[in-house]
Amino acid sequence: MDFVILIAFGLLMYLVLFLPQQRRAKEHKRLIGSLGEGDEVLTNSGIFGFVNAVDDEVIWLEVADGVELRVAKSSVANKVSASESETADTETDEDADA
Repeated sequence: MDFVILIAFGLLMYLVLFLPQQRRAKEHKRLIGSLGEGDEVLTNSGIFGFVNAVDDEVIWLEVADGVELRVAKSSVANKVSASESETADTETDEDADA
């Protein structure tokens, strides 16, 4: 009986801890593979930018007019959709008006 509980506990740990992590890793790998010029991305360090060029393991992000950063592909957290960037711009404008 104790052996069955141990097996059940191991299975539960696998389902709760390891499967979600594997899904996130696959999703991140898919995101990295789909990066292209013109995509707006957010890095793990919180920097927003537009992808200007994609090399093997490096992307070039334009963060301001004439300012480019060389960033590792793996540091990209996610792509920013147009609606998210418009919302952020609106919030910034409202904060400036206050």
